[in-house]
Amino acid sequence: MNRREMRRRRRRRNQIIDYILAALILAGIVFGCIFAVRSVSGEGREGGDPGAVQEETGGTDRQGQMEQGGETEDSASPETEAGQQQEPSAGQEETSSAETLEERVSSYVGSMTLEEKVAGLFIITPEQLTGVGTAVQAGESTKEALERYPVGGLVYFAQNIQSASQLKEMLANTVSYSKYPLFLGVDEEGGRVARVADGLGLENVGPMADIGASQDASEAYAAGAAIGAYLKEYGFNLDFAPVADVLTNPDNTVIGDRSFGNDPAVVSQMVASEVQGLEENGVSACLKHFPGHGDTAGDSHDGQVETDRTLEQMQTVEFLPFSAGIEAGADMVMVGHISAPGLTDGDKVPASMNEKIITEILRGQLGYNGIVITDAMNMSAISQYYTADEAAIRALKAGADMILMPEDFVTAYEGVIAAVQNGTIDEDRINDSLTRIYRVKCGQSM
Repeated sequence: MNRREMRRRRRRRNQIIDYILAALILAGIVFGCIFAVRSVSGEGREGGDPGAVQEETGGTDRQGQMEQGGETEDSASPETEAGQQQEPSAGQEETSSAETLEERVSSYVGSMTLEEKVAGLFIITPEQLTGVGTAVQAGESTKEALERYPVGGLVYFAQNIQSASQLKEMLANTVSYSKYPLFLGVDEEGGRVARVADGLGLENVGPMADIGASQDASEAYAAGAAIGAYLKEYGFNLDFAPVADVLTNPDNTVIGDRSFGNDPAVVSQMVASEVQGLEENGVSACLKHFPGHGDTAGDSHDGQVETDRTLEQMQTVEFLPFSAGIEAGADMVMVGHISAPGLTDGDKVPASMNEKIITEILRGQLGYNGIVITDAMNMSAISQYYTADEAAIRALKAGADMILMPEDFVTAYEGVIAAVQNGTIDEDRINDSLTRIYRVKCGQSM
């Protein structure tokens, strides 16, 4: 075959390719276009003659023709570049995932009414949502209540758990009724606080004090992984654990064996490992109770609790496990109702409503940008001194993102709406919290 005939065939082939590509593009069949060009491009490479390439490029010797042809064979032609989809690098995939996550978050937050935004800041019990005495199923009353109050999440206790099938069905139905993603949470620490394990007769991982005493961080990881696995199986996606308090007061029975111990370095290792075990099983971990409940003697369920620890003392003891848990990827930090005048220039406002503790220390000094949730706001440490709406407003203004179990949900909810409408709370402040909340919620489903 002479070179003129080869060039003629090459032009004819290229014309055919052009026609095919034009037809496919006009038809809008993107993937068909990719495969067609790949196919034709492959035929061109198999049937191509280095001599033809040489003649068109003006080479002078056969060796040059062969080198030219070899280079063309190995390098990407315009057809290859246009027709083949390049595999994204790891960095490109991460960037793409981050962009997709932020797009989903913006879509949720941007589509909400003010009432929906405010409801999304609360995690309450199913009884608070529906008004029933004890919730053990999710039916029409749950569906109607979620339509009226699309809360950010629900928290369950031993009274809500009867059997494995009942629990799965209740949680699944609840999710199906909600317009927005929900946190479904429980206190599942192990030891004496194990609502699900004890309620369903599962193996209890035991007190954290025993795990801490082993000084083997892999045991803490195993405990977190075990808890995370069975919580996920039943439908939970949030565990109010681990306890990150360092037990510096041996008389503190409220925390007691719920803590990994009195050595801040050991507690830090254990907390970080348990967080990893939980999070790797698709369950968000919640560190508690910031700024540290281990030195206190009282119970905030019963009244005001105070620590006299200074900032310098807490930086070298109490804060260390929280920093370790944050570094390990904890999605949430619970702020306790602890008065800490040593951190706040004598101010005894509880940490859960204290801007210096939440915004300046937790976010500023510890660098935490995840979800901050209050401890249960129906505890006497709050309810004896503040109304439900006042407490919720003060917590949000201090920097909290979510309010857990206000004494009166409707009062708190309506109070926050009014506070946004009258300018007491800026709506951008609410949007910031929802953005943090939905980064976690959307991230769980990706």
